[in-house]
Amino acid sequence: MQRHFDQDIEKLKEQILRMGAMAEDAIAQSIRALVERDSAVAERVIALDDEIDRLELDVDQLTLELIAKMQPAARDLRMVVTAMRITPELERIADLAQDVCERAIELNGEAPLKPLVVIPRLARISQEMVRQSIDAFVRQDADLAREVIRRDDEVDDLNEHSFRELLTYMLEDSRNISRAIRLTFIGKYFERIADSATNIAEMVVYLVDGRIVKHQKSE
Repeated sequence: MQRHFDQDIEKLKEQILRMGAMAEDAIAQSIRALVERDSAVAERVIALDDEIDRLELDVDQLTLELIAKMQPAARDLRMVVTAMRITPELERIADLAQDVCERAIELNGEAPLKPLVVIPRLARISQEMVRQSIDAFVRQDADLAREVIRRDDEVDDLNEHSFRELLTYMLEDSRNISRAIRLTFIGKYFERIADSATNIAEMVVYLVDGRIVKHQKSE
């Protein structure tokens, strides 16, 4: 019985790793679509929505079967519950990457407002946080998870910096408002991606240590 459970847990990890890789790639492609003004790339990211949704349903089904058949306890139960809670975060991350792509397509129909510097940096950090949070889950590495949690403030600060910069463009010329608002939305999307990565990392700390660290600023 335990051997079958362990095999199913490995399958569960593989599914989440695959879903995480797809979400991370969606982030990378969304910022490429924005920076390179490539609407075709953006459309491809948007088209992945059904596949990500299907993977989430597959993981949900597997976790429910594990609970029903194996009736896990203690840490085994925390593993299954954590996996069940991670997949909606990954689905949300993919949705946010698609939101970036939708705004990128809109921006590509207008002249560039300014060279993009802060937002790509914000995107890269968010992408790294997603990758590290999934790695922490697969490896059950609470220290790596705490590192992800600590990076959330860095993302918040960068997004605030980006917003203030875009605000100056809006105040200087009303014709900049539409493009600046879209870029503001994009910055917020990446901030929310980082928030989801942080949520995953908090779940990993719970999985490994049995401690709830949600809403705690530091460990």
